[in-house]
Amino acid sequence: VSPFDNPLLWTGHSTVIDEIVSQLLEAPSSNTNLKIGAVLASVGGGGLLCGILEGIERNYFGGNEARMNAVRGSKVVACETEGAASFAASFNASSVGGKKEISMVQLDGITSVATSLGAMEVTPAVIQRAHRHQERGEIGDGEDVFSYVCTDGEAVDACVKFATEHRMLVEPACGASLAPLYSDRLRSRLLDELQGDENSAIVVEVCGGSGVNLDLLEGWKAQTLG
Repeated sequence: VSPFDNPLLWTGHSTVIDEIVSQLLEAPSSNTNLKIGAVLASVGGGGLLCGILEGIERNYFGGNEARMNAVRGSKVVACETEGAASFAASFNASSVGGKKEISMVQLDGITSVATSLGAMEVTPAVIQRAHRHQERGEIGDGEDVFSYVCTDGEAVDACVKFATEHRMLVEPACGASLAPLYSDRLRSRLLDELQGDENSAIVVEVCGGSGVNLDLLEGWKAQTLG
């Protein structure tokens, strides 16, 4: 049974968007225009990302105007590390010269410390759904999908800083989605590409804490940060 290539898993993951939209709509009346500006998530085989895109689509087309407005124009940022960037490989190969055609790429191996992202090839469904989200943005409100690939060092540094600020340990697979917040290089790109207003929330899916402890984190620091 695939841990990521299963529609039931995608639908389960998609409910996180339902929860986020509900929280935004329940915000104080002075912030009734709050919406999702961007969702940042780590990508392994693409199951979580499929779910996020499914959740956005369901809320957009669900017939509830408030929920539609909360996801209108949303950006999705697919985050990976160098050496485990199977989504980036297929996404870039499938979007050549502005033409979108599915072209799957399988990595030769996983060389990143973020081994939880270790899928040699993503599910084709995640490329299809990413294209569909982009196509809606081209004719609508600017929805888009971005592929961000960070170094192992940026992912581990994000884990260290997140632990310092939030007292929570996460592994480098999660650090990939945190890196756009903590890395000056990626944060500058993120803010330039989003260009959202003050009512747009940047949501980071923080997951991946079962394969980390203090000793492992220290080892990753020594290996990637010196």
